[in-house]
Amino acid sequence: MTDDHVDAGLTDLAELSAGELELSDRAALRRIAGLSTELADITEVEYRQLRLERVVLVGVWTEGSAAQSEASLAELARLAETAGSQVLEGLVQRRDRPDPATYVGSGKVLELSDVVAATGADTVICDGELSPSQLRQLEAKLKVKVIDRTALILDIFAQHARSKAGKAQVELAQLQYFLPRLRGWGEALSRQAGGRAGGGTAGVGLRGPGETKLETDRRRIRTKISKLRKEIAAMGTVRDTMRSQRVANEVPSVAIAGYTNAGKSSLLNALTGAGVLVEDALFATLDATVRRTTTPDGLPYTLTDTVGFVRHLPHQLVEAFRSTLDEVADADLILHVVDGSDPNPEWQVEAVREVLGEIADRRDASLPTELVVVNKIDATDQVALARLRHLLPGAVFVSAHSGTGIGELRERVAELLPRPSVEVEVLVPYTRGDLVARVHREGDVLTERHTEQGTVLHAMVKADLSGLLESFSVNGTSA
Repeated sequence: MTDDHVDAGLTDLAELSAGELELSDRAALRRIAGLSTELADITEVEYRQLRLERVVLVGVWTEGSAAQSEASLAELARLAETAGSQVLEGLVQRRDRPDPATYVGSGKVLELSDVVAATGADTVICDGELSPSQLRQLEAKLKVKVIDRTALILDIFAQHARSKAGKAQVELAQLQYFLPRLRGWGEALSRQAGGRAGGGTAGVGLRGPGETKLETDRRRIRTKISKLRKEIAAMGTVRDTMRSQRVANEVPSVAIAGYTNAGKSSLLNALTGAGVLVEDALFATLDATVRRTTTPDGLPYTLTDTVGFVRHLPHQLVEAFRSTLDEVADADLILHVVDGSDPNPEWQVEAVREVLGEIADRRDASLPTELVVVNKIDATDQVALARLRHLLPGAVFVSAHSGTGIGELRERVAELLPRPSVEVEVLVPYTRGDLVARVHREGDVLTERHTEQGTVLHAMVKADLSGLLESFSVNGTSA
């Protein structure tokens, strides 16, 4: 390869954004169909690696309409595909409640077993959270790996986590999920015994039945959970410090929240040019991204892209990502992004508001002002848009991809952000040009004129800046 080719390659690489590089990395690490990803040996933690290749989906329709049940199973299929699976078949059973033993009824288990055998599937995914006993019963009857919706979402999070905080949060959620579901295989139930039970040389204090390998693993997992919680708390302290600095400087904050794959990262890129990862996949980005930008009239504020939501978001993830989700509750404004191209966007809105309500209840505080942003209007027909305008009055309709409506969104954000509230009239000497510049940067200048003594400003400013300007007030008082 010539030097010219090398230089050209380096130039192309330099022009890629961080998100494009991450997308390239992710594409290079796709799972290959037909190759097993199950760990051959089982070490400290007694659970098997999720193996998602050829899968059959099964759901229980307990409430709502048939359309809602089908939409839920379709979403499960998208989750499975995002995790790297090939979906072969999907079954739904109408029941008042899931069967306590096998999730679906005994007749449906037989039908499911026939489908698994006919399609050659190696994994069954249930559209709900299974109890440990349900998992055991289904695996025993179907003779294939069985996982539930929660384990599937956790697997996607594990694949997509990039930052240290994100990986720690996902690991904590996984351990909390797997702890009550530990199962023993082979020698996992053998006891670490001493004394006569384990040989005559064990010594005092080590005689007796000992504890099982399963009990040892549970203890290790609890220790690991405790360690992870401390690490995440320490990371949260750093995040709180950064947030407190923004609060001290009174920089307004806007949090972008919404259903997964609604286009939150695309919207952040459109508003700030952040260059974060954008991919047509569920939970493509997990790590909170904060970028600084300004309103059309120059007021600075921060935009935070948060983790996406989904129906029945596992409570382990809500708990593990608590510090990240707190960015939403602490914001001055929430941009609630809705996928306008989705067949049932109102279900997305309901699911997101349910999670936001949980966050508010946990903090015992009210949520900030919400501005609904309907995205992907370039992929939505006019009838659907008219329906959305009726369902979501006051919403802003945009396309982050084409840029349509982004200007209107900027203006609406500027209107809803907290504005400087203290009115001052001051005479600032020319030697303090820094204060004049700060008034222009952080406040709203109503009038400005220059005199021999300095600059006379009539402006609306924040409380901290008002204190600095107090000594320059006209007639010694603020207006």
